This record gives sequence, structure tokens and C-alpha cells, in this order.
Amino acid sequence: MSSTTRPLVSVEEYLASVYQPDCDFVDGEVLERNRAEGDHAWIQAAIVAYFFVRRNEWGITVLPEMRVQVQPGRDRIPDVCVLLGQQYEQILTQPPFLCIEILSPEDRWVRVEERINDFLTMGVPYIWVIDPHTRQAYISTPAEGLREVKDGVLRTANPALLVPLSELFA
Repeated sequence: MSSTTRPLVSVEEYLASVYQPDCDFVDGEVLERNRAEGDHAWIQAAIVAYFFVRRNEWGITVLPEMRVQVQPGRDRIPDVCVLLGQQYEQILTQPPFLCIEILSPEDRWVRVEERINDFLTMGVPYIWVIDPHTRQAYISTPAEGLREVKDGVLRTANPALLVPLSELFA
């Protein structure tokens, strides 16, 4: 077996290890996530708080930095996950309703798109991408692909969750 096809780390080793910050796991590779800076952390906290105070009204669970097994051998850790209902697994193997990625200055779109594609392939119906530096936001769905939010409101359907960007950037 060549070194390019041999997994560098087993799934068991990855799950038994502690990474600070937590890392994605893709086909045997442990992939570092960009370290959060102040703007990133602020928006992440604002998102979690916004959903948390509405969790009972909307019937959701909001989880920051939750490990999601998008397929066997591929684990991603979105900045925020939103689940319908009140139950969750220790490692999500069922698609969240919404995954939210917050960009860091070092993020490259090619890596962001790989993450989005992993979530879409898993069956996640909504992925939001927020850039705290430009204050731009994007929504990705299986039907419509990736598109920029032009009206200032991040949204989903069934259920309808609406998050005005002005609330996050206040």
C-alpha cells in the first residue's frame, strides 16, 4: 500500500484523542480548523445565544462545535449546529437541520466548499456561512446551491427560522 492511500490516523485513534482546538477528520487525515479570533468568537456567541433563547419556541437544540460524522471516516465540526427537537447524539450521525460556518481570515473558499459539500451529501438541508469581517452571509441548500444573502436575513423553511444579520452584528 502506498503512503498516499494509507490512512494516517484510524477513526478509533481520532475519536480517542483530544485536539485543541478540535479538528476535522477526513479519510484518515486530521485537519486543523482555523483558530477563532475575536470577531469569529463574537458572532458564534451571538448565534448560539439567538437560537438558545428561542429553542423552546422553535423546538430546536443549538450546539456549538459539535462533531458531525458526515459519512464513515469523515467527521466535521461546524461552528454551530441546529437540530430539530430536543435530543442529540454524542457524535451526530443524523443530519442536523442547519450547520453554520463562521469564516476566519485564513479560510479559503475551496476548503469551505468542501465542508459545505460534505454537509449537503450527508443530507443537511441548510448551511449558512457568515463572514464577520465583510459582514456578508451565504445560504447553501441542495436545491439552490450557494447564494449570498442580499436582504439581510438568514432563513430556513419547514420550520421557518429567521435571523436578521443586524441582530448578530449589533
